[in-house]
Amino acid sequence: MKLDRLRQSFEELARFTDEGEGINRLAYTETERNARNFLIKQFERAGLTVRIDYAGNVIARREGRSPHLPVVATGSHIDSVYAAGEFDGTAGVLVALEVMRSLTDENVKTENPLEVIIFACEESARFGASTLGSKAMTGRLDPAYTRSLTDKNGVTLFQAFKENGLDLEEVHLAKRFRDEIKAFVELHVEQGPVLEKQGVAIGVVSAIAAPVRFHVHIDGTADHSGTTPMDYRHDALLGGAAIALSIEKAALAELEYGTVGTVGVFSVKPGAMNVVPGTADLYVDIRGTNRESRQRVVAALKTAVNDVSKARGLDIWMDEMSKEEPVQMDSTIVAELKSICEERGVSYLEMSSGAGHDSMNMAALCPTGMIFVPSKDGLSHNPAEYTTMEQLMEGAEVLRAFMLKQAEEF
Repeated sequence: MKLDRLRQSFEELARFTDEGEGINRLAYTETERNARNFLIKQFERAGLTVRIDYAGNVIARREGRSPHLPVVATGSHIDSVYAAGEFDGTAGVLVALEVMRSLTDENVKTENPLEVIIFACEESARFGASTLGSKAMTGRLDPAYTRSLTDKNGVTLFQAFKENGLDLEEVHLAKRFRDEIKAFVELHVEQGPVLEKQGVAIGVVSAIAAPVRFHVHIDGTADHSGTTPMDYRHDALLGGAAIALSIEKAALAELEYGTVGTVGVFSVKPGAMNVVPGTADLYVDIRGTNRESRQRVVAALKTAVNDVSKARGLDIWMDEMSKEEPVQMDSTIVAELKSICEERGVSYLEMSSGAGHDSMNMAALCPTGMIFVPSKDGLSHNPAEYTTMEQLMEGAEVLRAFMLKQAEEF
């Protein structure tokens, strides 16, 4: 494999972005479509045949000696959040492209066919819904839900599909079946600091964390900040702060399980310097790979809501907005990836993923695994996101070795 060619791929793909800081390549936009078409040409030049399914997923296939056998697949996404970096999702696609190019360069033959999948709409930045392409591929996309999706400019998902030559009413036809795919492994940047801080080259993902999300609304009393004594106040902000600190305390008690709790939005009204906050809204994300651990943090949140309401004379209600279940990676694939690292003398760490990925949907369809490579300073969804080409090549070697073992090189 060629490091300079991989670097050139990143440089070329980074040109496909809308105006603004960093990378802005939102799902189903013309910019993403142009990037997709560019990559289709690259895969075709590498000798792969390419098709686009009913959800807009790109599927590039390298034929095996036995075309009827299930494919060994890899891939990720190229759509981005606003003001993104160059590596989230893109790393998994471009590393896979380099692996395919190297196999063609060396005239490598496999028994099973190989595939690279570019999943559509992994990010929720445009429509507020994530991993739509992999959900469609695995038959997990709710048609009624998709019809309600609209971006900030009022463009519906239906319209966006039409602009891409797709029909949302046919998206169910993107579904694939268990006997089609032997294994799927996604290479991805870690998006966290662990690998870099521990000086480890490869993360072998054993599980993907899933969130349960709550909206907490607090009604206090808006009062004059100068004339209301401290012991007469019903301050919604301070009530919310107490709840937020309770979440932090509960999550810290679960460090061994990696469960985390975040108050990502905390807004107050009326929002004036001389008024005691009368209402507050908190949006809470609690996620982890261990269901029992996550539930303990949820229980602590509910206890805090009850205790704060009584202690501060506040009316508080909370609503569970969504709940997803953690996903385990296939144990055989995890073991195989670890074995490859050991054979190659590459340092690795078995770890969980705190972020969601297309792999969590693919795990419902076929044996699935993930390979992480380090992220500088743990940054992601940020223009400063960075992984060195050398680190990516290390991941590429592990991915290539896995695919060739699974597809039976001959």
